[in-house]
Amino acid sequence: MKILVIEDEPKAADYLRQGLAESGYAVEVAHNGTDGLHAAANGDHDLIVLDVMLPGIDGFAVLSALRTSREVPVLMLTARGKTDDKVRGFDLGADDYLVKPFQFPELLARVKALLKRGQPAAVDPVLRVEDLEIDPVRHRATRAGQRIDLSAKEFSLLTLLVQKTGEVLSRTQIASLVWDIHFDSDTNVVEVAIRRLRAKIDDPFEEKLIHTVRGVGYVLERRG
Repeated sequence: MKILVIEDEPKAADYLRQGLAESGYAVEVAHNGTDGLHAAANGDHDLIVLDVMLPGIDGFAVLSALRTSREVPVLMLTARGKTDDKVRGFDLGADDYLVKPFQFPELLARVKALLKRGQPAAVDPVLRVEDLEIDPVRHRATRAGQRIDLSAKEFSLLTLLVQKTGEVLSRTQIASLVWDIHFDSDTNVVEVAIRRLRAKIDDPFEEKLIHTVRGVGYVLERRG
């Protein structure tokens, strides 16, 4: 998730940048209304934290101009606490309004709520290949209706193979995507994990789904 912070006070901007970044968001900062409007109009941000009191173009003008082209969620952030200012912000299309000073956990909660509100309707998260089912949300795997107990890394490896059904993945790709390591030829972590996964996913069943492509890597698919 990418957040644009439009805040002219350097300390406040740095405070927001650090807090949001530590919470897992990609953060871009603009220090005046002109730069902020340009960034907002031309960027792909998932949410905008917008201060009202800005040099050049104030936050209300930025919001008004932005709403002619984009419907990105906007959280107004200002020292003003008057009811008429809040009403004006909402009338111009603000999604929420937070008055300074504030506690960062409150801002973070509002950010999360706005981002969640803007997400599309949930779809079925279950991944399926033949009689194998992976539910990433519940961290559950079954085959032919039988629950399969997997370690965290085994589950990540299986999920990757299922997501890439029919695509041959090299040991280097697997090591990078599952273990976040650069592949070392002296390391057999991938082979060991594949062997353990096969013992649970394939060995108890007649049809095998995990296949070795010699000299290349591994693929999960139905054969025959």
